[in-house]
Amino acid sequence: MDPGDVDRALTRMAHEILERNRGAADLLLVGIHTRGVPLAERLATTVERIEGKWTPWGSLDIGLYRDDLDARPKTELGKTEVPEAVDGATVVLVDDVLYTGRTIRAALDALADLGRPARVQLAVLVDRGHRELPIRPDYVGKNLPTARDERVTVHVAEIDGADGVEIEPGGTP
Repeated sequence: MDPGDVDRALTRMAHEILERNRGAADLLLVGIHTRGVPLAERLATTVERIEGKWTPWGSLDIGLYRDDLDARPKTELGKTEVPEAVDGATVVLVDDVLYTGRTIRAALDALADLGRPARVQLAVLVDRGHRELPIRPDYVGKNLPTARDERVTVHVAEIDGADGVEIEPGGTP
C-alpha cells in the first residue's frame, strides 16, 4: 500500500465506524502501541471532520499483558492514556496488523483493567490472516493474504516518516 492507499483505507474505515455506530456519540478510539496509536488519532481526526464533533482517542500499552513475555526481547513500555472513561463507551481498538490475534487478546485484558465498555470493536489497517484465536476485525483497511513466513511491515508518517505497507519474505509481523 502506498500513502494514498493508506489514506483512502482510513477514510473508508472512519465512514464504516460512523455508519455502524450511527454517529460518534459515546465513541472512543484506542490505539495499540506502537503504530495503532497514530492510526487511532487519524481515524479520530477523520471522524471529527465528517461529524463536526471532537472524537476522543487514546493509547493502550499491552506489554505486560502479552502471553509471550519470556519469548520476546524486552521492550520499553509505552503509555496508556485514555482521555475519557471507558465505562459505557463504544471502544474501537485500533492496530496496524492483525495476525494471530494474540495482541488483541492482550489488548482486551488491558482494556478490562480500565473499565467496562458497552461494546468493543476492532479496526485494523491490515488483516493478514493466520488466526490462532477466535478474533475477527470489525473494520479492515486491506485484507492481505500472506504466507506464515512472510513479514508485513506498516509504516506511518508520524513514526517512520512516510506511510506504506510492505510484505517481505521471512519473519513474522
